[in-house]
Amino acid sequence: MSDRSHQPGQGLDDLPLFRDLGPATAGTGLRVVGTDPAAVQGPETPWAGIGLPRPGVGRPLNRRDSRRAAQATGPLRASVPNHDAGLDWALVAAFRDRASRRLTEALTASPTLTPGQQRELARKIVFDLLDDAARDDIATGSAAWRPGLQQRMAETVFDALFGLGRLQPLVDDPDVENIMITGCDRVMLEYNDGQLRPGPPVAESDDELIEFLAFLASRSEVNARSFSESQPRLHLRLDGGARLAATAWVTPRPVVVIRRHRLVDISLDDLVDRQMLSPLAAGFLAAAVRARKSIVVSGPQGAGKTTMVRALCAEIPPWERIGTFETEYELFLHELPGREGTVIAYEARPGTGERAAGGRQAGEITLDELLYDSFRFNLQRQIVGEVRGKEIIAMIKAMQSGAGSISTTHAATAVGAIRKLVTCAMEAGPHITESYAQRAVAEDIDVIVQVHLHTDPGSGDGRDQPVRTRWVSEIVAVHPGEQGPARTTVFGTESYREARALASVLPDEYRELAAYGFDLDAFAREAGS
Repeated sequence: MSDRSHQPGQGLDDLPLFRDLGPATAGTGLRVVGTDPAAVQGPETPWAGIGLPRPGVGRPLNRRDSRRAAQATGPLRASVPNHDAGLDWALVAAFRDRASRRLTEALTASPTLTPGQQRELARKIVFDLLDDAARDDIATGSAAWRPGLQQRMAETVFDALFGLGRLQPLVDDPDVENIMITGCDRVMLEYNDGQLRPGPPVAESDDELIEFLAFLASRSEVNARSFSESQPRLHLRLDGGARLAATAWVTPRPVVVIRRHRLVDISLDDLVDRQMLSPLAAGFLAAAVRARKSIVVSGPQGAGKTTMVRALCAEIPPWERIGTFETEYELFLHELPGREGTVIAYEARPGTGERAAGGRQAGEITLDELLYDSFRFNLQRQIVGEVRGKEIIAMIKAMQSGAGSISTTHAATAVGAIRKLVTCAMEAGPHITESYAQRAVAEDIDVIVQVHLHTDPGSGDGRDQPVRTRWVSEIVAVHPGEQGPARTTVFGTESYREARALASVLPDEYRELAAYGFDLDAFAREAGS
């Protein structure tokens, strides 16, 4: 698998997504004639002139059994609406193959076309192929195309050439928030309303899915990455801002999760409207941000930590210069209206190729290095997006260098977040002692916001789908104690089934938040009730 991106004039047939149909046509109603794989003919010959079978003739490529064939070609379940239902993927592959050949010929003749011009040319080629096919079908007396089929086929073939292939309709669906894939045919979709529903297959085989992921990683024009047996982990930012995480070879089947960032321009008031926290808790957090308290948002995977960080950042005055430091862009503060000139977004680079004696990969740029360089850019806040391991050193440096930093980490409780951060610091290297890690967490972190994720399994009889809900379960103030970090629960719940954190205890030093708009009287009333 090549790790290079596609260049103008490069043969598309050299790239895995555009490979010849070859032996994969076995059992599909297509056959390869002679040595030219483009000369594809089917048992029904009205389309033989352009080398394509009539719609509905082809069956799925690489079928393993009749069950998967039915999933790939038959109507999708009613719980999965409008995701390429009824498309013939053998036919899509054939159109893609023919379109890629025409595009390769055109790029060879005009190697200076820009990426935008290449895409427009590809659109024209795809539409011309489909128009010719539809006209030929009518001329031979075959059944006419169903309404809308030509448009859907055009979009699908173009997605196979330049987009995310069979993943594209799922990513484009405005109601889908998360796409969770285990193997080519086990797909679960999480919708904006929290419902979990099964989704359609995304490839004809696990090998095809892995091959597509490797191509997807290598074609990035901004930050290409490797995905192979020697690099079995992939973290990638997709066009449009979605985040893809994938792994293979170290799991029984390839696993992919695509996280859609639907709530980018969001405020604490918006989260109150979504019943994620109370107006009083939102007022406390808003005042803490304005008072330049350093905040860590913790919670399980998928709890909405990044969304909470965006809402907190919305309280930062628009004139403050901010630096964001992430392994993959997720915050997108630099794209928000009014923030274009005041946010510098840094993205780490994992590096590729051989490792040096010290274990460093060629081309690698770490968050710590980016943070070091940022000290000459007149930043007033430095925000380290996510701490999963040694990134905590960058987070601690950011919090030590300037007040008001914000980060996230994975933990089940606020207490667990403190322990997790101490552990991460100690794992950064032998130069980090436990006493230093304890002291750094106690002295440099002011507030921990714990976001809780609850999944209601539904009725279990298939009629009610599982539903996920999220809310702030704890807001904890952190300060130095005799045995390491001490904590005070400012807002908390009696039980994690209570979707509302109530006022508890306000440390004396946080009474200064009244100067930043926090209602001390309202807090006292709620805490005393």
